[in-house]
Formats: sequence, C-alpha cells, structure tokens
Amino acid sequence: MWNSARIIHSYTTMSTETLDARLSEDLKSAMRAKETVRLEAIRAIRTALTMEKSNAGNGGSLTEAQEVAVLQRLKKQRQEAADIFNQQNRADLAQVEEEQLAVISAYLPAMLEGADLEAALKPLLAQVGANGPGDFGKAMGVCSKALAGKAEGKAVADAVKRLLGA
Repeated sequence: MWNSARIIHSYTTMSTETLDARLSEDLKSAMRAKETVRLEAIRAIRTALTMEKSNAGNGGSLTEAQEVAVLQRLKKQRQEAADIFNQQNRADLAQVEEEQLAVISAYLPAMLEGADLEAALKPLLAQVGANGPGDFGKAMGVCSKALAGKAEGKAVADAVKRLLGA
C-alpha cells in the first residue's frame, strides 16, 4: 500500500527542474519499494509532461502553469475513471485509480477554497467592474485566467455566482 505522506511536499515553490528531479527520485523509491500503483502513476505523469514538452510551440520546456494543467488533466482522468468503475461495481479497479489519483494530487499545489477563494476573487471582480449576475461572463474570463492552477474551475464559477448574487 502506498503511503501518501512520503511524497507530500510544497509544490508551490518548485521549479520545472525541481519537479523533474522529484519525479525521478520518487520513481526510484517506488521501484525499490515495489509499489506498482505509485510507479505507474509517476510514469504516467512523466509521460504526460514529456508529451506536452514535445508539442509544437512549447519549445521543449513547460511553465509551472502548464505543468499544473497537465497534472490537473491527469487528476481529472483518474477521478472520472474511478467514478465509472464505482458505477460498474468494480471496486478493485476503482481503488487502483483512486490510489493513482492520490499520487498525482500530491504533486499539485493546494487549491483555493471557501473564504480564501472569495477573498482572491473580490479584487478581481472590482477590477472588472462586475456588479450583478449579468456580468458573470465578463468576470469569469478574468477570474479563471487569474486563478488558473490555483483553484478548481467549478469552484471559481460557483464563488463568482455567489459574489454576484446570481
């Protein structure tokens, strides 16, 4: 069984090189410990990052925002797969996806939620001049860009709706 406390760390201060180094170290330790689920998750992360780096326009490197986007995409894929397996009463397969989800989540920065999210949104809404429900689209354009990788998109939308009285 994989122990999530082993790789929990502060991603927010990591650079691209640090993430690559951390993934390499975690890959080696997973190999040594024969933790197959953790090993598969780390390999999936490294593969997705390498594929993203090789896309035209990235020039062989990624920004932290791009790395976070890749990790969020992998997280969403694992969550959707686990949900499907649970609906099909395949708890064995769902458990593997959930364990990989935990590994991937450990590399993501902590997401803004609740009062912290609303506190981050208020100045953005004031900057845009959004006052009511009719300004939702205009506000979301600015807020989603400003909080990309810092908050879940659905959480941002719900908080903006709440703040605008929609």
